Amino acid sequence: MTSIWRNAEGQWSLENPTGFPDEASLHTLVEQAPQVLRLAGNPQIVVVGREVRLGTGYADLIAIEATGRPVVIEVKLAYNSEARRAVVTQILTYAAYLFGLSVEAFERDVLGSHLSKRQLADLASAAEAASQGSFERASFYSALEENLEKGRFRLVIVLDDAPVDLVELVGFLEAVTDHLQIDLVTVAQYEIGGESIVIPQRVDPGRHEEKITSPSPGVNSRLVLGSDDFVAAIAEAPVEQRRALTKMADWAIALARELPDVQLETYHGKGNIKTLLPRLRSEGAGLVTIYKDSRSGYLQFWRSVFTRRAPQGLEVVEAVLGTDSVGQGNTTREISDELLTALSVAYREAAAGVLSDA
Repeated sequence: MTSIWRNAEGQWSLENPTGFPDEASLHTLVEQAPQVLRLAGNPQIVVVGREVRLGTGYADLIAIEATGRPVVIEVKLAYNSEARRAVVTQILTYAAYLFGLSVEAFERDVLGSHLSKRQLADLASAAEAASQGSFERASFYSALEENLEKGRFRLVIVLDDAPVDLVELVGFLEAVTDHLQIDLVTVAQYEIGGESIVIPQRVDPGRHEEKITSPSPGVNSRLVLGSDDFVAAIAEAPVEQRRALTKMADWAIALARELPDVQLETYHGKGNIKTLLPRLRSEGAGLVTIYKDSRSGYLQFWRSVFTRRAPQGLEVVEAVLGTDSVGQGNTTREISDELLTALSVAYREAAAGVLSDA
């Protein structure tokens, strides 16, 4: 949780957030300045509608990315605990309504009156205003059509505080779908010196990898620094798996030698499972995990770290694996030299230290 400490006449004191008087106030903040939200990948978005009718309900805000991806934003405050518990169902219902909709229906029937109120000719005009580079209307509408057809949406839940059960639920949804980007954002408001200050934070529920650093009591599991234990365990693997495991281990070792921000750790898990963790010291997590179980070896991807630290590298890796193939916790056993080279590119980008949404 973010804290603000203030020095008044030599005495430090902790500032308490004043909060928002009602949800409408937070709606207005996000509507007027959507750029304050720390969204994965740092997209360029513009709000194109408020209280937008989607089926039998009304979405708080609808936005569009300059790339043509629709964005649904729902806002909930702590006092509205019942609504906060239902917000995931609510926002998924809105996404389901948009799924398969034609561009014409989305632009004219769903957003027509909202675009008119904002004096926007169409969605392309709104997206172009938000873009920070070259913009092509034809490419925008082509991408929008595909996103609506395949259900590729960004869902944003904005809160003043994120309960643990909601964080875990969002993490689960991110892990089981590659088409939905879900951002959980908390916004705290302070009154300091007569001015309002807001501090947004993106809550990252996707760092499942970090859970293995705290084994359950009584479980014979441990985390050790370095790659020696993992390399030694390769001899225990089936003969046909040793080549791939050695290739992955050699790649990780070379990467750690090249990049000071990459640290290797070996985790000893249950059932003689060993994992090699090429982690970013500055992040406390890695883009991938290398697994060796009793039968095989494979790579596991962590999309949330890619989107935060190596969005361009993510495109390179997905070009090797296939579109949308890097998910949150999904795996591959096809370990090619081309894939490892692409992963090196991504790690170099991540090690450069430019955060996309942290």
